[in-house]
Amino acid sequence: MMDLKITGGEIVDGTGSPGFSGTVLVEGDTLHIHRGDASHIKAARTIDAAGRVISPGFVDLHSHGGLTIMREPEHLPKVRQGVTTELVGIDGNSFAPFKTQQELHRFIELDSGLNDSPPMPADWLSTAEYLRKYDGLGSVNIAYILGNSPVRIWGVGWDNRPATQAETANMKAVVREAMEEGAWGLSTGLDYPPGSFADTQELVELSATAARLGGFYHTHTRASLLKKGLLAPWEEAVEIGRRSGIGVHLTHYRQAQQGVGSHLDYLGLVERSRDEGLDVTFDCYTYPYSGTRVTIMLPQWTMEGGPERLKRALRDPLDRERMKRDMDHGHLGYEYRFAAHEALESPTISPTRRFEENWLTNFHLPHNKKFEGHSISEIAAAQGKDPYDALFDLLAEEGLGISTVGLGTNAHTLPAFVAHPYGIVASDAILFGDMPNPRTYGCFPIVLAEFVRAEKHLRLPEAIRKMTSFPAQRIGLPDRGILRDGFKADIVIFDKHTVKTRATKSNPKVFPEGIPYVIVNGKVVIDNGRHTGAFPGRALRRGRAMT
Repeated sequence: MMDLKITGGEIVDGTGSPGFSGTVLVEGDTLHIHRGDASHIKAARTIDAAGRVISPGFVDLHSHGGLTIMREPEHLPKVRQGVTTELVGIDGNSFAPFKTQQELHRFIELDSGLNDSPPMPADWLSTAEYLRKYDGLGSVNIAYILGNSPVRIWGVGWDNRPATQAETANMKAVVREAMEEGAWGLSTGLDYPPGSFADTQELVELSATAARLGGFYHTHTRASLLKKGLLAPWEEAVEIGRRSGIGVHLTHYRQAQQGVGSHLDYLGLVERSRDEGLDVTFDCYTYPYSGTRVTIMLPQWTMEGGPERLKRALRDPLDRERMKRDMDHGHLGYEYRFAAHEALESPTISPTRRFEENWLTNFHLPHNKKFEGHSISEIAAAQGKDPYDALFDLLAEEGLGISTVGLGTNAHTLPAFVAHPYGIVASDAILFGDMPNPRTYGCFPIVLAEFVRAEKHLRLPEAIRKMTSFPAQRIGLPDRGILRDGFKADIVIFDKHTVKTRATKSNPKVFPEGIPYVIVNGKVVIDNGRHTGAFPGRALRRGRAMT
């Protein structure tokens, strides 16, 4: 007897092929496809999917939910979208391995505006210990990619200087060990200290180590290279792939606001790289809003030495004046450079514009809750302060965990990235705060509703491929992302005629419609739109059978 039988639906298997009729059978955590009459097959439960699509569960190649899920294992913003597997450790900011709990806690604090904080104290150090936290923890599976920030902290510390030969050898050993314990590759966030302190040669050597073990390079590129040209940050990433032999994945890849080059320049870089024989892919999110930790706005020297240095700078009058001067002259991170039309034409990015166009979230103190969803300019006006002082004071008072959201993508050219054959759909979603980016709740269903059904930028089978088998292939998952005999039973059932997102800028924390069932490792997690209380998620480790 089967554990589950799904009948009557259109099976769109994730390969990009057209849908077909059949029955999906689940036995334990494994699925089988049956064509023809299945009335004789008995199952403990049958789901009638007539008029609906049965597809693989969605694989999110850019998740910031790895620590949030430790506090909120239901993981409703993602599993309600149909997400069944997430890759964490993105943007160079991962949480293993560390030598001491003190170092781990320091890094969690510095990065808390991007990746949240787990229940404290964090009780792991190695990659193996960290991955064990996810076995049976939550609603979805977790795959892990090693960030270069913990690698650099281990080998060099928090200083902004080149690594010595001995330190580089030590870091390469860290990469080998992490991958042997289950990591799928190396990620970088070259606007986030201390990983941003790594030079190109260091990244080539670490990437070559990861490549020898079958890993890939997942990169948030270096904005400071923009002074060398429109595509220079991504050209560095491609060069790292060329010199190390590693597959390169460009994350949250898109055109910025109108007036900064052409989207064809970006897509052309990927196409030329692949024509050269390089393994280059990209992902993009499906909303025009960017999002990150607000500390990315601050000059990187404030983070040399770790979070303690930044907290001193926020309170020191001389450091504050120095920060203001640097920020006036464009010493900013990735999202903010690209939010301005004049990013390439002028060394200065208007502080007024920067403070007006982005809103803040994730306040904890009761008297600051009223600032959720408001811009720095609005908050400063309400407090009667200079915008810089308002920002510095809030970070000093609240801790470093404030997030920011704002326009960071040209909505007119976004469909070209979503529809491109080398592009993957990924959320880059930050799951905390009262006013998060609306893509946190809507990244995947908006593809089905807007990019497929309404605007017809994509056929449904190709859209599903971009959310299932393609990201699974990019990670290296051997038995997920396709509905095929013997693969793991990660399944989503949705109504292609009614599925839609309801999340908006002003009302972002709203679940989508038209996705009644989500199954993870053979267990029904979302049943007619409700969480069942099942937590079948597990860590998916490189080099180990997915058992």
